[in-house]
Amino acid sequence: MGAPRKAWGWHQLDHTWAERLVGASGVGRGDLVLDVGAGLGALTRPLVATGARVIAVERHPARVEALRRELGDRVVVVRADAADLRLPRRPFHVVANPPYGITTELLGRLLHRGSRLATAHLVLQRDAARRWSAPGAPGAGRWQQQWSATLGQVVPRRAFTPPPRVDSQVLRIALR
Repeated sequence: MGAPRKAWGWHQLDHTWAERLVGASGVGRGDLVLDVGAGLGALTRPLVATGARVIAVERHPARVEALRRELGDRVVVVRADAADLRLPRRPFHVVANPPYGITTELLGRLLHRGSRLATAHLVLQRDAARRWSAPGAPGAGRWQQQWSATLGQVVPRRAFTPPPRVDSQVLRIALR
């Protein structure tokens, strides 16, 4: 699928963990959900199964084409980088396993003034999840009035292919 996974910072989430994350997110029929860093659809497929309206965002061109072939018109697949991501103008949710390298950029975009983010369940590097859930999180004074951030389940390295060097943890964000 093009460049090696490591070059893209990509770690595919195991299907069991993906289903667990989607189940814990609480999204369901009719919800608009972004899967940022969709990869080959580990989270996208269980999101579709909930009846949610899914937008799969992926930067890698071969993975974008693979998602479009497999999921057809059941999902909107957008080829974009998190830095260029245009957010929906109506309330939306995010359930994603984004590349670790885009954490700050992605959260900055999701938590900017005017964002219609309702909830997010993000698999992040464990230290990053802890940092963003702390009272002194980056830009906290600006966004913690509108959203709360809490830690969810720890996701072990073995839950990914290839395994990252560190454990991950779910960062849960919710509109206050």
